[in-house]
Amino acid sequence: MLVLVVGLAGAIGAVSRYLVDGAVEDRTAGPFPFGTLAVNVAGSLLLGLLTGLALYHGLGRAPRAVIGTGFCGGLTTWSSVSWETVSLAERGAPGAAAANAVGGLVVSVLAAGLGIGLMALT
Repeated sequence: MLVLVVGLAGAIGAVSRYLVDGAVEDRTAGPFPFGTLAVNVAGSLLLGLLTGLALYHGLGRAPRAVIGTGFCGGLTTWSSVSWETVSLAERGAPGAAAANAVGGLVVSVLAAGLGIGLMALT
């Protein structure tokens, strides 16, 4: 049963990614993939919060699997980051490609760390 719930959460995460990515891209200009950045940072923050809940407050295995593996796994998309980075480089935007690859990773790691830290304080 847990497998089915994780799958459903993954589907909800994927639909959320599609909606958020589209909403952000509709409001930004230029070739930089701000929508993908937004979902990856949000997913990393959520996963950090979840990790902090598990580490400091005893959150159980099932919620971690459903929210972390399912929802966050469906929401975040590092394969898109890779493709978008290559696409930016091919279109002659090496600075944007580097910012996408390195900047997106750094900001996402910081967001995850923030989430863990916030749970450590509560």
